[in-house]
Amino acid sequence: MPRLSRRHFIALSSAMALAPAAAGAEAPPAGRRGGTAIVAFGAGTPRHLNPAVQSGVATAVPGIQIFASPLRYDAEWTPHPYLAKSWKLADDGLSVTLDLVDNAVFHDGHPVTSEDVAYSILAIKKDHPFKDMFAPVDSVETPDPQTAVIRLAHRHPAILLALSPALCPILPKHYFDDGTDLKINPKNSTPIGSGPFKLAEFTPSDHITLERFDKFFLPDRPYLDRIILQIISDQTALVVGMEQRQTHVQFFASEPRDIDRLAKQPHLAVTDKGYAGIGPLNWLEFNLTKKPLDDKRVRQAIAYAFDRNSSPTSCSWAAAAPPPDRSTPTARSTPPMSSITRSTSTRPTSCWTRPG
Repeated sequence: MPRLSRRHFIALSSAMALAPAAAGAEAPPAGRRGGTAIVAFGAGTPRHLNPAVQSGVATAVPGIQIFASPLRYDAEWTPHPYLAKSWKLADDGLSVTLDLVDNAVFHDGHPVTSEDVAYSILAIKKDHPFKDMFAPVDSVETPDPQTAVIRLAHRHPAILLALSPALCPILPKHYFDDGTDLKINPKNSTPIGSGPFKLAEFTPSDHITLERFDKFFLPDRPYLDRIILQIISDQTALVVGMEQRQTHVQFFASEPRDIDRLAKQPHLAVTDKGYAGIGPLNWLEFNLTKKPLDDKRVRQAIAYAFDRNSSPTSCSWAAAAPPPDRSTPTARSTPPMSSITRSTSTRPTSCWTRPG
């Protein structure tokens, strides 16, 4: 199996764009085509590979390579064409018309049509954990194979964002609509889509292998021949794999010591760019059932004494940034908890092997 050498490796902004579905619409920098990227995948084993009925990074990362969506987004949250070459939001905000590309096919060769778009959106509305994102959808009309019209019961400001890769994978209706409950359909673990990579192998708790789809509808994409998501549950093993060049890419590192350790490796590049929308937060909470924390005055005194400006540096080896606001009330839990302040926000970090 050919592997991607350091000299061949394309920086993540292009190759691990893992494809345009994830990266947005920017053109990739010049680089050599082909090779295998081995990803240190620490998100855990996904239950399956169908993001239409499963949320979370473990499913989304392979899912956005297997499936294409109507739209994709750049770093500025600007929508760009993907399966939909154009779209129009009605003046009254009650419908979105998608004009689909005419050269997209699924991995089994069947063309992508508006019937697939309608089936997928309604399936996501019914079965995805984030039901609210398509709750206003009344119906999806299919006047012709390349046109889908999403009808809304009321205005929905997030409707276009809901058509993005991780949230709206377009499923092949002829493959998934077999009478089985989609949430438990065995085909969720052997999916086919119209994305830049097709599933070659899924071995739970070990690896997911994706191979380039030669009939992908975007010209000259993707660059890579193959992506191997090496599932690694041990955080130390993730770091050691990158240090010893056993893996090429680690998408997400949030432990300050690990970030510092990886950044010191001359063959690795580390960045905090690309996770602005999902950065983790650390915060302080009080158990209101315990004395003296049940006394509001005690909690206020601690809040006044807490140095919000220095905590990101002192608590996280300068690998964190202050959050945008000063307090976040939380819902009551068992036992009751009260959040007084966001203390620090660790910048999630990606790491990859430098080309050269």
